[in-house]
Amino acid sequence: MKKIVMLRRASQAFFLGLFIYILWSTTYPLRGFLPPHTFFATNPHIMFLISLCERVFLPGVLISSIFILLTLIFGRFYCGWICPLGAFIDIAGALRRKREPLNERASRALSLPKFIWLFLSVLAAVFGIQIAWAFDPMVIMARFVSLNLIPTVTLGAEKLFIFLIRDMRFEGAMDIYRSLKGSILGVKVSYFENSIPVFMFFALILVSALFISRFWCRTICPLGATYAIFARPALFARRVDGCISCGACARVCRTGAIKNDFSYEKGECVLCMDCVYSCPGGRTRFSFHGNAGGKREVSSGGKGLSRGEFLLVVISSIAALGAKPFFRNRKETEESDVIRPPAALKEDDFLGVCIRCGNCMKVCPTNGLQPAMMECGPAALWTPKLVPDIGYCEYNCTLCGSVCPTGAIKKLTHAEKTTVKLGTAEVDRTICLPWAHNQNCIVCEEHCPVPSKAIKIIEVPDPSGSGTIKRPVVDKSLCVGCGICQTKCPVRPQRAIRVSPDGAYRP
Repeated sequence: MKKIVMLRRASQAFFLGLFIYILWSTTYPLRGFLPPHTFFATNPHIMFLISLCERVFLPGVLISSIFILLTLIFGRFYCGWICPLGAFIDIAGALRRKREPLNERASRALSLPKFIWLFLSVLAAVFGIQIAWAFDPMVIMARFVSLNLIPTVTLGAEKLFIFLIRDMRFEGAMDIYRSLKGSILGVKVSYFENSIPVFMFFALILVSALFISRFWCRTICPLGATYAIFARPALFARRVDGCISCGACARVCRTGAIKNDFSYEKGECVLCMDCVYSCPGGRTRFSFHGNAGGKREVSSGGKGLSRGEFLLVVISSIAALGAKPFFRNRKETEESDVIRPPAALKEDDFLGVCIRCGNCMKVCPTNGLQPAMMECGPAALWTPKLVPDIGYCEYNCTLCGSVCPTGAIKKLTHAEKTTVKLGTAEVDRTICLPWAHNQNCIVCEEHCPVPSKAIKIIEVPDPSGSGTIKRPVVDKSLCVGCGICQTKCPVRPQRAIRVSPDGAYRP
């Protein structure tokens, strides 16, 4: 029985389930036993590069440092035993047809791009550009779970119970539904713009595993590259006693870590333990002990990057610096019509700290926070924006700042939140019913949550001579830009009152 492999799979299942549970329980009100940024704190790639980019110290750096120390001892165990995206990739890889493994030269070539991207990310962070989020596995996984998996499963379960209760009249279905409604089905079913590209990007990663085992992990993943660097001097190593050069271990190695001479690149090994159980006679093992008793040790620490590969990394990185204007266009970041979450950092800083994980969007009780595409430039891809046509910023809600793992959205008290300005509302008098058509409508004023009412009503004589017309006007000094007036406005297709980011508080 492959006890260690079974233990690894149990570990992957546990941490994958924990990851999904933490995000699933991140809802209104917060009810999980672990904070939503728990897994992000174990991610040195994100924690260190954001700290470097913005010259701040994130608390997660300390926890990430612990995992770096563990990697120095055990090797790249995180990728094979904990990473939730790695677990999904292994599930997809189980459907892969058996193929001949890539040769050593091809495996080495495949492992290079992730180091190039890591080097680019570090160099960009030095110059104040944060691109670490783009290929980070934790970010990709969180975005998929929050914007695709949870809404799809929740909506599907709701439809199933409607079918069982209403159409099938299945006895007991209502009791089951009520019990689940207080837990996993208690999550609000949300709609997210641009969620299809999020899913397609995630699906592409899984599909790649059908052609080359753990393609993402061995070729692209910058977190894997980070752990690979620190895994090279690891104390826990693979050793073979009396190797017969049968090649069985190389055929099952899912990251191509085992070389032609059956030594291995320690930084590429994710400790899947498949080689242990494929070795005839049980000659392969992992241990802390050194070479003894004439045993042949094959735990190569890896040669690292060659001189040519290092030059390629440096040249690519220097060339990429010319892309800074592409990533940071001041006109785009300062004159955008995008409304950010309450107390989001100034735009340049926000783009440097936000990792596009989707936590704030998932937890928004009105579904008003949506992923951006190119509204304010490529650097803002998948950052959160408030879309009042879909939902507003709840006046007393402080959840988005509470779940942000990097501080891109500041934490606010309830008292602070009620005074924080997201923007300013303005009435379009050309389509507003009272202004343009002399029809009484005070929906926006009724819904305004500001105690002293940021939307005032003025009464003017009705041109027809029958009574008065109540017309709304915005007191910009009181308006917090929450957007509820725009959400509730009955005028369609374009609302007669709209919020812009003018005057927003950006610390």
